[in-house]
Amino acid sequence: MEASGIEVRGACEADIESLVEFNQRMAAETEGKELDSGTLRAGVEAVFFESVAGEARKGRYLVAVINGRVVAALMHTWEWSDWRNGFVWWLQSVYVEPDFRRRGVFRRLYETLREEARQDGGVVGLRLYVEEHNRIAQATYRGLGMESSGYVVMEEMLRESSDSSEG
Repeated sequence: MEASGIEVRGACEADIESLVEFNQRMAAETEGKELDSGTLRAGVEAVFFESVAGEARKGRYLVAVINGRVVAALMHTWEWSDWRNGFVWWLQSVYVEPDFRRRGVFRRLYETLREEARQDGGVVGLRLYVEEHNRIAQATYRGLGMESSGYVVMEEMLRESSDSSEG
């Protein structure tokens, strides 16, 4: 499949099922985790629906469509950088269906997002985190011009989502 046959668009409510499924598969493939479906669905839906309190949007999904079928997705969120006086867009929940990998689908998603970021005067960069042993994904990201930031991501999760594995 050529990149020219790939449509990239903002995700809509009709894509929620695909996004939930993609996230389930990604967690299983990359971390061996089975995510709690209810928590995951609520998390995906929260990107589409503002809270009653009117809080800011949490993020945005882009999807790649081939012949009317959603075959890939990514979510991006934003973080303010006081050092750079602008927003950094974080790529998250990146997933491409196995049959469509190595065919330019993620490249098309990334290039679309990068072009949108360049046109938005407030965006100073793109970032993502990748599982440390996922060398194939790391090579893909390097091939698109990304490089290691030199940071190590550390965390303290204050609330555990329900999953069937330790981690």
